[in-house]
Amino acid sequence: MLKTLHVPALPDFWWPRSFNTWPLPTSGEPEVGNSTLLMEGIPLEGGMPFYHESILLDKVLESLAPTEGKIFADGTLGGGGHTEALLEKGSWVKGVDRDACARKYASERLSRFGDRFEAVAGRFSEMSRLSEEGKWGQLDGILLDLGVSSFQLDEAQRGFSFRFDGPLDMRMGESEVTAADLVNEWSEPDLMKIFFELGEEKASRKIAAWIIQERSKTPFETTLQLANGLEKLLGRRGRIHPATKVFQALRMTVNDELGELRRFLDSAADLLKPGGRLAIITFHSLEDRIVKQAFRHASKVQIDRPEWPAARPNPDLRYRLITRKGVAPDGAEIKRNPRSRSSRLRVVEKILPTSSS
Repeated sequence: MLKTLHVPALPDFWWPRSFNTWPLPTSGEPEVGNSTLLMEGIPLEGGMPFYHESILLDKVLESLAPTEGKIFADGTLGGGGHTEALLEKGSWVKGVDRDACARKYASERLSRFGDRFEAVAGRFSEMSRLSEEGKWGQLDGILLDLGVSSFQLDEAQRGFSFRFDGPLDMRMGESEVTAADLVNEWSEPDLMKIFFELGEEKASRKIAAWIIQERSKTPFETTLQLANGLEKLLGRRGRIHPATKVFQALRMTVNDELGELRRFLDSAADLLKPGGRLAIITFHSLEDRIVKQAFRHASKVQIDRPEWPAARPNPDLRYRLITRKGVAPDGAEIKRNPRSRSSRLRVVEKILPTSSS
């Protein structure tokens, strides 16, 4: 079984903005600018349609090479944009998502593909179990798009964004813990730790101390209550809202995003056929570092250590690197969809353990 490495290393690129870091608009409407977000028109609860634009779609299709009869798993189904593109090429897709709204929407949107599409309830880290229970067989490819969907960001009741006021929730699925639970119950050292490590927030100590002080007066309940307080505490410089990194850290903690990714990577190779491909789209340096290190380690024919007399065969050899560096969207896509700006795509291909590629 492939084991992910947790060795600190600088990424081969770095970007300061995550998925939720564009500036606050001046009104309550979604800030789309010149973006061509696809308004599919199938309303969910509250009447809001599940809209999205698929990130790096052309590069994903080029990498996975879907054709008639191939079977794929989209581990982050979301609005179903990537899945739809795979289905249009004649492939079969198992779309996994823990968000019931996403599964409901995708099932309606993609109903024209009949039994070639199935929406599956679960987390992508559980894909081995889901595959076994569903008798999927080995797959021709797997896709993960680790960004938060536009619908999740822009629906106030989900509590992901400080652009709209809503409950301080941030759950992607049926997790018992909310962001409000964290800020109201966690200790100052624990809050400081996640703000610094997951949010890469330099003012983590100051923020954690402020939260402890403020919650003793009034518990935190809404997104704007926290965001406005952080803006007052830290001040506003430039276009990036000072609550950005704190919200990122809370979201990642509530949904155990890095843990989910590591658990998936440990078992992903076993889900693929020889020649099957794994494509992962990340949105910030922490995710990308994990994916990059796991892919590089599992594609080395030999490994070496200073205490060894010579290099040895890599027992975790599973893949051939298809992308040596993270593939970024081009300028046209970034202009069309600003939320794609920090995305990177990495792809590997499964090889037989005896391969010497």
